[in-house]
Amino acid sequence: QMIKLNNIIKKFPIGQRELVILQGIDLDIEKGSMVAIMGPSGSGKTTLLNILGCLDVPSSGSYILDGKEVSNLNRHELAKVRGQKIGFIFQTFNLLTHLTALGNVELGLKYGRIDDYSMAKDALEKVGLADRAKHRPMELSGGERQRVAIARAIVKNPPLILADEPTGNLDSNSGKEIMRIIDSLNKDNGITLVIITHDPRISEYCDRTINIMDGKIMKDELR
Repeated sequence: QMIKLNNIIKKFPIGQRELVILQGIDLDIEKGSMVAIMGPSGSGKTTLLNILGCLDVPSSGSYILDGKEVSNLNRHELAKVRGQKIGFIFQTFNLLTHLTALGNVELGLKYGRIDDYSMAKDALEKVGLADRAKHRPMELSGGERQRVAIARAIVKNPPLILADEPTGNLDSNSGKEIMRIIDSLNKDNGITLVIITHDPRISEYCDRTINIMDGKIMKDELR
């Protein structure tokens, strides 16, 4: 198993009271699977993604990632796990505008503390952007920027990629192209993918769709 969550609760203090965002989530995700997590705004899916991505820790419960308990790690230890195990793809691309496409992908190696910068060129080639390596983000289309972001996510060969609305800022053709690349990362390279999305079309690419509402899993469907 890549992910095993047991009774994950996440609370945030608001004044004198506590707001419970995740209400006892139990979830197993197998290695090599591709899973969509869907739900309306405020359902808790972003909080869940932050915990899955070791960007935050639960208030209580257990999170085992690739065989290692990570729910009680400190910030430094979480950063190390993220650097080694997880690639991120965001709706807003999160590219640094002053760096070239290649420079942005090389950042992924720095986070993973890897010195072999030839891997950045290989990653750009995998997403079909080798010829745009020297271009800065402002010189690229939205679809190309997302491809750079995917290259940055895969450059250190992580076993898990988390994608947050990866086609949310793209037109439908660019979105299809991005999903084709993401699908091939899963099918050809065996990377486990968890995609947070509002878009039911994205769930059609996935082996499994999990619907979350008010911090609880309401539906869990295999395709």
